Parts: sequence; structure tokens; C-alpha cells
Amino acid sequence: MDTKELLKKVRKIEIKTRRLSDHIFGGEYHSTFKGRGMTFSEVRQYQFGDDVRNIDWNVTARYSEPFVKVFEEERELTMMLMVDVSGSELFGTVEQFKNEIVTEIAATLAFSATQNNDKIGLILFSDKVELYIPPKKGRSHVLRIIRELIEFQPESKRTNIAEALKFLSNVMKKKAIVFVLSDFIADDYQQTMKIVSGKHDVTGIRVYDKREEEILNLGMVQMEDEETGELMLVNTSSKKIRLNYGKYYQEKVNYYKDSFTKSGAGTIDCRVDESYVKKMLGYFKRRG
Repeated sequence: MDTKELLKKVRKIEIKTRRLSDHIFGGEYHSTFKGRGMTFSEVRQYQFGDDVRNIDWNVTARYSEPFVKVFEEERELTMMLMVDVSGSELFGTVEQFKNEIVTEIAATLAFSATQNNDKIGLILFSDKVELYIPPKKGRSHVLRIIRELIEFQPESKRTNIAEALKFLSNVMKKKAIVFVLSDFIADDYQQTMKIVSGKHDVTGIRVYDKREEEILNLGMVQMEDEETGELMLVNTSSKKIRLNYGKYYQEKVNYYKDSFTKSGAGTIDCRVDESYVKKMLGYFKRRG
């Protein structure tokens, strides 16, 4: 992809996702993910309706009239976007690939965090950490994240969610808001998830295509495993094969939901042909 085309794509995503974060997600994000607590701001004269518990008795005694302490929310937080860039993300049968929806969701979250003056970092992972961008603030930083999401070419096509979570634990010593964006066609990450969720506020966003849920009866079909590159001839007319695949896929979904729920983490399921806006807004409102 040449520079001109890349910048055009970045701009298109910025316009769409920034509008969403400005008009929809900004307030919901703020109310859902609160700061570390309240910090002292100033002292001012008591006004009718003020909480008497906030009266500053030392200043009140000095001036012979009531003064109260004013507190404000200590807002600054850090958001970490953990994005699966393995081969299975390059799949889509409707209008967009899974990785394109993932990019839009990540950009929307990043701009929502920017609105609240929070830092945003990025981890791109396959079966290893492919790229780490440390948390920073600002529009130019978010645009860099979007550029990487659009054009980054991973070295591996496989998936290892546990490895990415371990890396997060090593680089993030303070509590962060963490969004893991993946199709979660993986396993062996439940224990690591428990450890990470004990320290960070974690949400899994599963992005999937409806055609992944089952195999259609199309006769003999050549299929390629996006993560291993293996080609195989599959008899989709076989009821047993279709049932076994459906069972395999559902086991991965159940493992994902079980792993996050038992860890106290949140989950959002976004199908590529459905509105991720509604799904995310519903999640924020339930948590707010």
C-alpha cells in the first residue's frame, strides 16, 4: 500500500470513528471507566447545598466564615489495546473482514480515551508480540496506532493469547483499562487471564463472521487454514463433519466466555455484519 492510499484510509477511519467517539462513546466511556479516585482541588466559600463534611475547619476558623474543600476526579487513565493480527482475522464473507472491524473498534476506543485525556497503548500479537507501542496521549499518537492497524504485516499467522497477556503483565505495572480484540479461536489462556484481570480492568471483544459458526453443505470443497496455510479437501456434505466443526467452534466460544467471566472480565460479541456501536454502547451502559 502506497503512502497516499494509506493516508486516505487512515483519514476515512478517523472521520468515522471520531464522530462515534465524540457523539456517542465519549460520555459513556467516561462514566464507565472512572479515575483512580478524588483529589483535592481548592478551597472556596461555603454555598447553600454544599456537603458539611467537606468544610475545612482550619480555614473556617481563620476567616470566621465557612469554607469547603473542593475535590475533583483524578481522571487520567491508561488504555491498552491488545489486537490479534493472526491469519484468522483476514476473513469475511459479508462487507468487511474481521480485521477491518477490529481496526474501527480500536480507533473508536482510542479516540474516546483521548477525549478524556487518557493515554493509549497498543499491542499487536499473533503467537508472539509482533509490535508494542507504549501508552501516550494525543491525536497524532492515535493516528499512528490506526496506521499500524491498517498496514502492519505480522511475521506469524498463528495465535497465542496467553503469550500476549504475559507481555502485558510485564510492561504494565500500574492498573490499566485493557481491551483484547480477537476472534478467540484459541485456548490455554484462562489461567493467564485470571492473573491479568486481578490487576487490570479487562474486556474481551470477540469479532466474528457468521460463516465461521458452521460449515454449509456445498459438497467437496478445498479449504485453507489461515493460520497454518494447510490445504485440505473437505466433504461438506458429510453431516458428521459439519457437526464436529460446529462442536469445535462452539467449544472455543464457550472457553472464551468462561475464561473472561471466571476472571471477572467483561465480554462483547461483535458479528461483522451487525452494529458494533449498539453492542459497545449496551456494554458501557450496563457497566456505568
